[in-house]
Amino acid sequence: MNWSLTDNLFGFARPDSTGQQIFRRAVELFAVCSAIYLAWTWALYTTRLADVVLPLGIARYIDISFLFGPKRAPTLAGALTVFAVFGFLIRNRWAYSIAFLLLITLYAARFSQGEIPHSANLAGMALLGFALGAAFFRERVFADRFAVGFSYFSLGLAYASAAWVKLGARGFGWPDGRHLWMWINEKAVDEIARNGFVVLNPIQELALSSHTVATLFLTFGILTEFAAPLVWFRKPRYVVMMLVLGLHIGIYLVMDIIFMLSMVELVLLGLPWAALIDWAINRRRVPGSVG
Repeated sequence: MNWSLTDNLFGFARPDSTGQQIFRRAVELFAVCSAIYLAWTWALYTTRLADVVLPLGIARYIDISFLFGPKRAPTLAGALTVFAVFGFLIRNRWAYSIAFLLLITLYAARFSQGEIPHSANLAGMALLGFALGAAFFRERVFADRFAVGFSYFSLGLAYASAAWVKLGARGFGWPDGRHLWMWINEKAVDEIARNGFVVLNPIQELALSSHTVATLFLTFGILTEFAAPLVWFRKPRYVVMMLVLGLHIGIYLVMDIIFMLSMVELVLLGLPWAALIDWAINRRRVPGSVG
């Protein structure tokens, strides 16, 4: 297996194809749409806030309380929308960089209340990849290849880091099925508070019925996270990506927690779309082929 990270992640020297061009454009569209969606979601919520409770990110260095007004955060979201769309349509060199800075500003304003979610991380890093690619590479093909490779690198690093944090907090006893029982029951309490009742699905009942099964669920999860850096290499990439997607499906079924943007990105990056597009194009060009 080729162990060159530069070649596996970016493939600057590899031949280009129509399928790869369409695939990279689709990843870019995902980054832009995700950033716009997150920006407006955070901005509209920020209008309801009044104080910075726990400074997060850039809020530790600058006072972001000026955003806590009826129109201030939406103004930033509107500016981000303009720069993100401009970057996608016109490919201005610095448009994505400005959009990313606006995004992390809105992120800090929205979540400087003590709550830090994880679902937006991969989408934000995808936008950062295109910002860096546009800033460092003049040729679009190299900029876009860097951006997609940066998304793979960020994904592998993020999940492996999550696994190390779990071991740092609980040691090798983290995948204890009793921990999963506690989390399922905590979510059940939230469901009862919200709806007055809770109905467990078959997967949750299976986990609660056996300590061994619950432990195996957690073991699969942490081993999958540790294996995530293998996405940096082309040969095991799609298998590992599907395992990570399976991890998120399991989290949804067992914990009723869904990371929608992360799952969409995993589907986008985790299947060989470029090869499938090239195969479909070449099949249509073959004389006598159907269609």
